[in-house]
Amino acid sequence: MADKKYDSLKIENIVASGVIADSIDLADVSGKIKSCELNTKRFPGAVYRIENPKIASLIFSSGKVVLTGIRDNKALTDGLRIIMRSLKDAGVDTYNEPKVAITNIVCSYDIGKYINLNKVVITLNLENIEYEPEQFPGLVYRIKDPKIVALLFSSGKIILTGGKNLEDIKKGLDFLEQKLETIM
Repeated sequence: MADKKYDSLKIENIVASGVIADSIDLADVSGKIKSCELNTKRFPGAVYRIENPKIASLIFSSGKVVLTGIRDNKALTDGLRIIMRSLKDAGVDTYNEPKVAITNIVCSYDIGKYINLNKVVITLNLENIEYEPEQFPGLVYRIKDPKIVALLFSSGKIILTGGKNLEDIKKGLDFLEQKLETIM
């Protein structure tokens, strides 16, 4: 992110999901892999946490996985490699190439100035805005293209979610800043 405009844009979490095997015996795997927990009364999948990179993965008997806590593409690649190796070592017939892709990126951003949320609601008056300060202090702005949800706080902090890549997040942020410039 060499562009100064995006200096305060920070990836908080990346979620990836996909398929890594045709099927997985969760009881067998959870017994063989340290830090892999299975409690079918609470959740239908196994929870496997790795420390470096720090990622939590949900593993399902269908062979599907969801990984969360990822901070960048390298962590995704490294974490997926560790998870695949652990499963192979536990006797799972995993795919040679896992079919896993990023499904959501959550970023934080500081616009650097106060946002009058009441003014945003009154001026933009769009159906894709939700603001109920008695229930939640942030304004929810649903951007249609790219499909991004932005949480705006009066402090100037913004949370952007729903993007599948940083380009979408940046496009959503540009669109949002353009809208805010007209009223701030």
